[in-house]
Amino acid sequence: MSELDLFDVESIKEGTKEDHAEENEYMGPAYGSEEWNDYVMDKFNKGELFDGNPTCAGLRRVAEELLGTIVVSRPSQVWPATDPDGPGRATVVFEIVIDWMDSGQIRTFSDVADVWHGNTDDLFCAHPVATASTRAEGRTLRKALKVKCLAAEELAKKDVASIVRQTVQKPTEGEWKETDPISLPQINFIDAKCKQLDINAMSFINSGEGAYDSIKEVTKETASKMLGMLNEYQTKTKDIPEDITGYDKNWSKK
Repeated sequence: MSELDLFDVESIKEGTKEDHAEENEYMGPAYGSEEWNDYVMDKFNKGELFDGNPTCAGLRRVAEELLGTIVVSRPSQVWPATDPDGPGRATVVFEIVIDWMDSGQIRTFSDVADVWHGNTDDLFCAHPVATASTRAEGRTLRKALKVKCLAAEELAKKDVASIVRQTVQKPTEGEWKETDPISLPQINFIDAKCKQLDINAMSFINSGEGAYDSIKEVTKETASKMLGMLNEYQTKTKDIPEDITGYDKNWSKK
C-alpha cells in the first residue's frame, strides 16, 4: 500500500473547501464592496444605535474590530466660538491614524464638523467645541469604515433646513442684487472672523481696491469677496498682512 493510500484524498479536498469557506466567512466581504456597508452595520450593538445611526463610541469600537488598532485619535485643528454673547460657531478638524489590519501599515483619515445654534440642539450648543469634536470624530470614523449613514451625534431635532433658510433669506420683494448694501449677516461674519484671526476689520476692508469710511458702504458682491479672502486667511492659503492685524471691537461703530 502506498503512502498516499493511507489518506482519503476526497476527504482532504472537502476539508480544504470547508476550511476556505470558514476563512472567507470570517474575513467578511471585501473592504468597500457592495456588501461591506451592511456587514459593518451588523457589527453594532443595539445600544450603539440611535434611530439606526451609530454613535461615535460604537463607530470607534467597530473600527478597531474591523480595521485595526487606532494609534492616534485627536483634533488636529480647532476654531473655537468667538461670540461673547452666545455659544457661537465652533469648527474642528479631527484626525485618526489606524494600524491597518494591525499589519504595521499606517492609514490616516480626517474630516471636519462645525456646530452652531442652527444645526445643534440647545443642550449641546453650550459646549460647541466639544460637540464639534465628537461630530468630526464620528465623520472621520464613518469615512474610514465606508458606511452610508450619519453618526448619531450629527443628528439634531431642530428643523435645520428651516433655520438656515431664515438666516440667509433673501428679500421677499424683488431679486437679490449684487449692488445692494452689505447685509447684517455678512457684517457679523466679517466681525467674527476678524476677531478670531486678530485682524483690524477697517484696515482689512480697505486693503483692496475700494476705500470705505464705513462697512455699510460695502456692497453685497464686495462683501462676498471679502468673506472669501477671510476664509483663505483662516485656512492659511494666504498669509495675513502685518499692516491689517490688531482687532478693534468698536470698528463697526466708526
